[in-house]
Amino acid sequence: MLVLAFDTATDVATSALLHDGAVLGERVGSARALLADVDALLTGAGRAATDLEAIVVGTGPGSFTSTRIGLAVARGLDVALDVPGAGVSTLAALASSQPGAYPVIDARRGEVFVPGPRAIAPDDLELEPGTLCVGSGAIRYRETLERMGAVVPFEDDLHVPHARLHAALAHEYGAVQAIDPIYVRVPDAEAALA
Repeated sequence: MLVLAFDTATDVATSALLHDGAVLGERVGSARALLADVDALLTGAGRAATDLEAIVVGTGPGSFTSTRIGLAVARGLDVALDVPGAGVSTLAALASSQPGAYPVIDARRGEVFVPGPRAIAPDDLELEPGTLCVGSGAIRYRETLERMGAVVPFEDDLHVPHARLHAALAHEYGAVQAIDPIYVRVPDAEAALA
């Protein structure tokens, strides 16, 4: 099965093209360049968009706008190609990068997104000594997490929610239009109206 996977929830957007689980190509860029990255992946593999058999999209949590970009692209591709899709949490993808990894995504406003999912101040996390923390929040709050006894690797690649990880976690495919984002917090626009 030819699968296109991508995640745009964090500052780093990732995309991957896989055939029967084998990675044909990967790209790391920004949410704004996602369609160009998808085109480059397909071209590089000698494939066309019409060859795609499924889509996997990262559902966050992360940036509201970036997460929406990923979902909008997935829905647009679904309208054009009529392929099934699966949504995979960005936290779950990060956690799958290393055995025992604890995902920590920068949530801005002095908070991080962690499993639950929930937004919490880094100082309020309760981590076992030696916990391996990965993600943009782990990098940003390295000093705080290390003070708690956590381990934050210096390999930048471990902190990126690679789309190939999303594809590996996707097991059930269905209607792309039914894939919902994971926001954790109320969007700023809704909060302002309330």
